[in-house]
Amino acid sequence: MKNIKWIFFDIGSTLVDESKAYEHRIKDTIQNTDITYKHFCNLMIDFAKQGKNGYTEAANALNLKTTKWHSEDEFLYPDTINTLELLSEKYKIGIIANQPLGTQERLRKMGIDKYISLVISSAEENVSKPDLKIFKLALDRADCSPDNSVMVGDRLDNDIIPAKAVGMKTIWIKQGLGGLTMPKNKNETADLTVESISEICCYLKNSNIQG
Repeated sequence: MKNIKWIFFDIGSTLVDESKAYEHRIKDTIQNTDITYKHFCNLMIDFAKQGKNGYTEAANALNLKTTKWHSEDEFLYPDTINTLELLSEKYKIGIIANQPLGTQERLRKMGIDKYISLVISSAEENVSKPDLKIFKLALDRADCSPDNSVMVGDRLDNDIIPAKAVGMKTIWIKQGLGGLTMPKNKNETADLTVESISEICCYLKNSNIQG
């Protein structure tokens, strides 16, 4: 990947660890039922491996109502800040994410907004991933051509497939439930696959992605 100017990131399970938030949500969902936490988690994982929304599918399969997401339980991965700091010295950093209102403020509270030049959030833009419109909107606002950009995300369906469809380069970060999915074809196969966000800097240093 050459001549990269912008690197766009998803938020959940990419920059932010959602494990505690999922734990809280699952416990709320199974409250006052005879369904165990382990059973729900195993079912959720099985659906995630199929490339589906694990939580929603598990709740539906068990005839349970979905409960609210606890964003207060989210926290940055240990290597997020250092990685964004290093990348922002050479590249423009953007966000393309399905998030509720107030994304910019949450990024500020997390201490990472200073590294981010553009935030495209589904709630503010009234368009959600995997709709190609949100990716095209981000590229338009960034004044960046697709081949000069990279999309980094944990989900093949929401991040990798649509980003490739608009011509962006892609990096699949195998964190969270999305990392359990197995690519089935070329459209689902990212240009690079990493286990953590800090690995991106290693690829850049080794010139596998060149700015």
